[in-house]
Amino acid sequence: MDRRHQEVIDFSSSLSDVWRLLNEKERELLRKSASVQHFKKNQMIYGENDEPKFLMCLLKGKVKIFKEGVGGRSQIIRMIKPVQYFAYRAYFAGEKYLTAASAFEACSVCLIPMPVVEDILKHNFALCKYFIHQLSVDLGIADERTVNLTQKHIRGRLAESLVFLIDSYGLEEDSTINIYLAREDLANLSNMTTSNAIRTLSNFVMEKVITLDGRKIKIIDEEKLRKISKLG
Repeated sequence: MDRRHQEVIDFSSSLSDVWRLLNEKERELLRKSASVQHFKKNQMIYGENDEPKFLMCLLKGKVKIFKEGVGGRSQIIRMIKPVQYFAYRAYFAGEKYLTAASAFEACSVCLIPMPVVEDILKHNFALCKYFIHQLSVDLGIADERTVNLTQKHIRGRLAESLVFLIDSYGLEEDSTINIYLAREDLANLSNMTTSNAIRTLSNFVMEKVITLDGRKIKIIDEEKLRKISKLG
């Protein structure tokens, strides 16, 4: 991991969820040990089987968590948005990373050494509870997606992915989803082939649910899209 790009950050605003749970001694420890790294689009942040060393918080940009599947086809597990913590589960589990992470677009990530986090957790119940909550939420989402991606039909899976992107990143003023995915990425997020993703998107266009402009997806009928997602 290239550590050359580091800078001082405003912890009180960037890491506010965790910052408010710390005492002054813990905050000072965080100031001294944390750093910021900038990643270019598509640059790897960590890889499968890497040793987990940092609690990471995305400050700016978008990150995808993915895993190489059968035949070399990637499966996008989830997308990270600002300000969201990631990359710490493997450390707590005593494992190497089971997934990989890369910058979906140019991004800035705060890196906090896991031994520092572990030291603070020994004396801070509120912070322990915070991460238990975060892990529990992530597990619930993972359980639900596992069922949906295996039992829903192709239309339902793709609609669910579009709803997920809307809920995660929001819509621009013209109702375009505020993230531009390649068809392959959208397929990997939806557990389908790229050709099936392209064909299903075309069907949604014909049904006047969305319109397409390159990688831009504009939502025309969000209510119908959510209904397709729910019905599967």
